[in-house]
Amino acid sequence: MNSQLIRKLSPYHHWEYKNLETGDLLRIVPERGGLITQWICNKKEILYLDQERFKSFNKSVRGGIPVLFPICGSLPKDLLRLPQGDFLIKQHGFARDIPWEIHSLDDQKGISLNLSDTEATRKLFPFKFLIEMKVRLQENALDIKIIVHNRGEENMPYSIGLHPYFKVSDLSNVSFRGLAETCTNHFDMSINSTRVQLEEISSGIDFITTTTGPVSFIDLETNQSIEMQNKSPMDLAVIWTDPPRKMICMEPWTSPRESLINGNRRLVLEPGCLHSFASKFVSN
Repeated sequence: MNSQLIRKLSPYHHWEYKNLETGDLLRIVPERGGLITQWICNKKEILYLDQERFKSFNKSVRGGIPVLFPICGSLPKDLLRLPQGDFLIKQHGFARDIPWEIHSLDDQKGISLNLSDTEATRKLFPFKFLIEMKVRLQENALDIKIIVHNRGEENMPYSIGLHPYFKVSDLSNVSFRGLAETCTNHFDMSINSTRVQLEEISSGIDFITTTTGPVSFIDLETNQSIEMQNKSPMDLAVIWTDPPRKMICMEPWTSPRESLINGNRRLVLEPGCLHSFASKFVSN
């Protein structure tokens, strides 16, 4: 066996998935939204995690790789209006806040994180669904494939995304590649120059833009780079910083904010059907 998945209690309750040949590992806390809290690649800590905030169950996590579903971003007054009625749903949805199931993949080369609808989720989002997230440690990379199933009898509108937090040594010493020339500034929803937005990275930025290929950033102090490879329809990129935290969120989304209201890139899954998504993060 070249890998193992074991339960550990320190530094917090989690599951550890480890490649015994390379030493690369993941820490996962399925009870906290299927959260991947740590990724060690080539003996380097790739992800940022605020462990003190992580201990506070009444606060959203700042770190790891939260999963965004069934919305990305927020809705006005947290209100989702559907033919079935009005539903209150908080920013980024509920998937990052509730327990997932964890299993080893059949080929023993990764893990599967699964989330199904419950009576509680249907009070927020009136659909029957199953999310399967297959996570594999590859050479210098973390490969994530997501399958969303509609197990109900009605069309299911939704969006989905990932919200990874990456460690950096200094926000003022980071360079990006692959972003489009223009972006939407989430602070005021204006169309801006991406270059101008990035000049404010140390003050805090939050924008979304399209991609036509890989997007990457390099930490110029350590020469560590992360490349995000994402395919349509998960081909939007959100860049977010929260100074003084030494981290960058480089996030693949399928749809922008309010897509379930305005229809912009809204995904609709028919009964009995599934959608597949893929993202890969390469560490160099």
